[in-house]
Amino acid sequence: MKYTEEHEWLDDQDGIVTVGITAHAAEQLGDIVFVELPEPGFEVTKDDEIAVIESVKAASEILAPMDGEIVEVNGAIVDEPGQVNDDPEGAAWFFKMKPADAADMDEMMDEATYKAFIA
Repeated sequence: MKYTEEHEWLDDQDGIVTVGITAHAAEQLGDIVFVELPEPGFEVTKDDEIAVIESVKAASEILAPMDGEIVEVNGAIVDEPGQVNDDPEGAAWFFKMKPADAADMDEMMDEATYKAFIA
């Protein structure tokens, strides 16, 4: 898995990258009450705002971690946003995307670097 400075995790499985928020981000946000996700087929550019999360503490945007196309979204977290607090780095992923350039993952932080970043 790779991580961004915006507290997103990315997991590449055969060229399709699953994206979610880290446990650290979910903890900082508090109880999540609303999630809005992009539509499959949506073309994104790195750093575009593509999803919204609202918690009892704050609203936050999810930025596109790289250029590519959204190929699937996790409707379960739209229906039950609290799942993001329960399993942010597992079942509560946000979307899957096909990156325009898979090498973009090489620029992301590994787990040890991310842990040092949030320390």
